[in-house]
Amino acid sequence: MMQYSPELVDAMHLLTAEAARTRSGAGRLVLLRGATGTGRTTVLEAVAGQAPALGLRTLHARCSPADTGISFATVLQLLGPVPEFADLAVDGDERATAAGLWRVLRAYAEDSPLLVAVDDVHLADGPSRRWLVESARHIDRLPILLVVGERSQYDLDPPAPGFAHTLPPALVRTHTLAPLTPEAAAGRVRDAFPGADPAWVEDCVRAAAGSPLLLRALLDDLREARHPAVPTATAALYPGAYPGAVRWWLDSAGPATTEVARALAVLEENTGAALPDIDITPLLAELTAADPTRVAGWLTAMTNLGLLTPGPDCRPRYPHPLLRDAVLAGVPAARRRAVHRAIAEAMLRHDAPAETVARQLLATGPVTAPWAVSLLQDAAALALFDGRAEDAVGYLRRALDEPLSDDRRQRLLTELGSLEYAAPRSSAAIPRLAEAVRLPAPPQDRVRAAVALGTALTGRGRTRRAVEVLRSVDGELNGHPDLVRTLHTATVLLSDQDQEIRQEVYRRLSETAEHSPELVGPAGQALLVRHAASAGLTSARDAMRRLRALLAEPTDPLTEPFLVGTAATVAQWADELDEAARLVDRGLAGQRPDLLHPMHQALINSRWDIAAARADFTDPVAAPETVTPGNAHAHILVALVETGRTAQAAELVAGLDLREAADSWELNRYLYARGVVRAADGDPAAALHDFLECGRRQSARDVHSPVVTPWRTAAAECRLALGRPLEAIALAEEELRLARIWDTPRTVGRALRVLGTATGGRRGLELAEEAVAVLRGGGPAGTEPARALLALGRQLTAAGEAARARDHLREAVEHAERLGALRLAELAEELLRKGGARSPRRRTGAGSLTGSERRIAELAAEGRTNVEIAALLHLARRTVETHLTHTYKKLGIRRRTDLRPALEQGAGRG
Repeated sequence: MMQYSPELVDAMHLLTAEAARTRSGAGRLVLLRGATGTGRTTVLEAVAGQAPALGLRTLHARCSPADTGISFATVLQLLGPVPEFADLAVDGDERATAAGLWRVLRAYAEDSPLLVAVDDVHLADGPSRRWLVESARHIDRLPILLVVGERSQYDLDPPAPGFAHTLPPALVRTHTLAPLTPEAAAGRVRDAFPGADPAWVEDCVRAAAGSPLLLRALLDDLREARHPAVPTATAALYPGAYPGAVRWWLDSAGPATTEVARALAVLEENTGAALPDIDITPLLAELTAADPTRVAGWLTAMTNLGLLTPGPDCRPRYPHPLLRDAVLAGVPAARRRAVHRAIAEAMLRHDAPAETVARQLLATGPVTAPWAVSLLQDAAALALFDGRAEDAVGYLRRALDEPLSDDRRQRLLTELGSLEYAAPRSSAAIPRLAEAVRLPAPPQDRVRAAVALGTALTGRGRTRRAVEVLRSVDGELNGHPDLVRTLHTATVLLSDQDQEIRQEVYRRLSETAEHSPELVGPAGQALLVRHAASAGLTSARDAMRRLRALLAEPTDPLTEPFLVGTAATVAQWADELDEAARLVDRGLAGQRPDLLHPMHQALINSRWDIAAARADFTDPVAAPETVTPGNAHAHILVALVETGRTAQAAELVAGLDLREAADSWELNRYLYARGVVRAADGDPAAALHDFLECGRRQSARDVHSPVVTPWRTAAAECRLALGRPLEAIALAEEELRLARIWDTPRTVGRALRVLGTATGGRRGLELAEEAVAVLRGGGPAGTEPARALLALGRQLTAAGEAARARDHLREAVEHAERLGALRLAELAEELLRKGGARSPRRRTGAGSLTGSERRIAELAAEGRTNVEIAALLHLARRTVETHLTHTYKKLGIRRRTDLRPALEQGAGRG
């Protein structure tokens, strides 16, 4: 019996014991009960096969629905050719026929003890069933073991009385076959596929759902097709034993149960990982016109059998997508759509969440119901709120299938196109937005669509076409000056991406502001302030004064994002970083994720710029995945260099492709950052090329101020490295002239530092000291104070003032370490060592730790998290992580738990 599964061994033991009793002349009825697929037939066949060894002659019959109309079909199958059959009135008196057949059975029993095995007795014809029940009453004194297999599974149709319900309990031994346990099922899978991956085995077990029948069929299919993974659709299976087994299970359950099983599968098809937040029992009952009580009982019974399993929401669901797909096999697509629609409508009546209903509508096709579009839009809004833009796109695409008025379709196309633009490799956004612009709609909606289309076109490098679109809509807005101002402002902002168009647009804006300022509005005036600031024509103080006045004026809601975003940019240039951050937050809070707007990316860029100005080398927003370089890449490159990861920065540069990059200010910013990487990597000639190209492109846009990128001072340092000091001085002097116009400590201090280094001598030393003084007495300046102190230290060392040099270099180290600018800190340390500073820092062991590294290590050793340490020391989290990385390397440890012993060991040696 060891060839049988553990689930069948108990049944075999029972039948073996009963066979011994039968040989002694005391018969018994053994009733094998179990759900479809639990192995009743397997047990009966196994018993029949062993009957000769047990001393029993076997009479075997298997009932079939095809025989139910033939009287005594099952009995005649059992008894075989009956010589006396001609004298039996099978079609006449049932009582007389039954008596005659009983005599035949007794005659067989007198010759040899009998095993009478009847499979699927619930399908027997009526006379045979009654004959078997009556026979069971009399076999207790005969050598007859009657083994009957009966399906016992909860179905929607009320069950017929069980085979043995009228027999005395003493005459019946009942054995119920349980479903496969997960352990037993996994054992069978491993027997069939030795060495299979545990996850693959678990997948098979879930798809089999506790049914030996389904497991055997699945393994047959997988063995034939040699699938490396368990598929989720039956179309991938060959020869199709598994879907055939599922179909057999459904057919045996009856049409009512099949309808509920399929309705549940359809319900799961578009509800995600969990079933809807409603009671599915009345929902299934309503969909299938079934008795809710019977539906509840069926769900419970199927869960107990393992054919359903509790989902994340504790509601029953199919344990594997393959089983669900097999249940749905053969259901026509039109029928599925109809069921999905019925489910959606039933869910509405049960107050299901909007997204739950919308998922059903995704599979219905048009329902032409007035509630459908609104519900899909509500679902899209909820998905966007949760950050699931892809789901929102799906709902809005589906909404377009419904009948819509022109103005509603126009708004929907604008929202959908805006969301699709953000999707990687999407080509649908611009055609949808173009259609939205062409459709008749209220003026405000047409402006929103035009701005969205212009933003998308500009993002794809088609700035001139974007401007043409905005101007074409502008000509149709007579009588709407506020909307005209919005289009003009959007045109100005988008023109920043194209050198020629920018000059033309700003010239028109300046002329309009001079002659008809009311046509420009606060947002347009703000853009002119920004233009003056980047052109080197105004100071930071004056620019901020004008912008604050503009922010205080009443502003149209459509143009307010332009005003706030522009003000944030200039505030960041002016080192009013807190104010800039508040403006960015205000601007982003007013942005709609489903409405493409040129200021959204500008605000994101400002957030990056603010972080860089603060020397916050953590990632303020997610790094872009595109290979086209932009502003975010530029800041990431600089941050990598500042934190001593030049090699990683060089790898990022190698992975970015400039061939597809459109001519824009973002490309200029990237060229500057690439120059920083190349300079740090010891290639001043290549770096100089990048800095000069950045400057050429900026100057062509009338952007001369160093507030955008300080390319002149960066190029001057490369000129010095290449032995061309006069050219370096010219570049630094020009930057200092422009910096004094803008007049912030950061820009002036930087220009003074580089000019002092290029000039050299006593005049150079004076300029370096002035740079330090300016930066010490001003506002936020990032790493510039450390750079100025480093430059001053170098010049003092060259002038023979070693003691003063060491003081400034130590201060530079402390400032750089506080910001996490490890590259600057290491440069200053190297100069200290070369200058003969006392107690040079050891490069390994506890004594080699800087003050900042030791403070952070002590806090980490106390059990503080990186976030807690950053808050306590007012540092960026990335700074803490970088310090700990260097600390581990110096101490020769790998884990946080090793910090305390390593620090204490170092203290003991001291």
